[in-house]
Amino acid sequence: MRLTKFTDLALRAVMRLAVSGQDDSATTREVAEEMAVPYAHMAKVVTRLQHLGVVEARRGRGGGLTLTGTGRQASAGWLVRTLEGEEEVVACEGDPPCPLRTACRLRGALREAQEAFYRTLDPLTVADLVESPTGPVLVSLSGRRPD
Repeated sequence: MRLTKFTDLALRAVMRLAVSGQDDSATTREVAEEMAVPYAHMAKVVTRLQHLGVVEARRGRGGGLTLTGTGRQASAGWLVRTLEGEEEVVACEGDPPCPLRTACRLRGALREAQEAFYRTLDPLTVADLVESPTGPVLVSLSGRRPD
């Protein structure tokens, strides 16, 4: 299974925000630069994460992005499922539809593999994802001093 670039950026953004302190918020531009991605892409990701209640964004002086409590405790499996959507790994009903779709064993096997992938991510929270060695690397990208 391969994640979309959007989901990959969202996971990196929440991990980056997870290492920020309450008084140390980052801007969308800073997160984009630290993750080496275009600002416009990160802005779309942040907007989606806000709608999910994972990230809070404040404008103006002293503003920035913070990870919500929900975001910190969010399951990586839930985030990936939500961001990737419910689509199957293969497009059996595409245009043109696959001639094997009514009698294919591969479709079911791929669906099971996809669910196993998500189940592996389910017990991991965003907080788990930023434990060492990842957290210190994220902190170094931000230019902050480790706590």
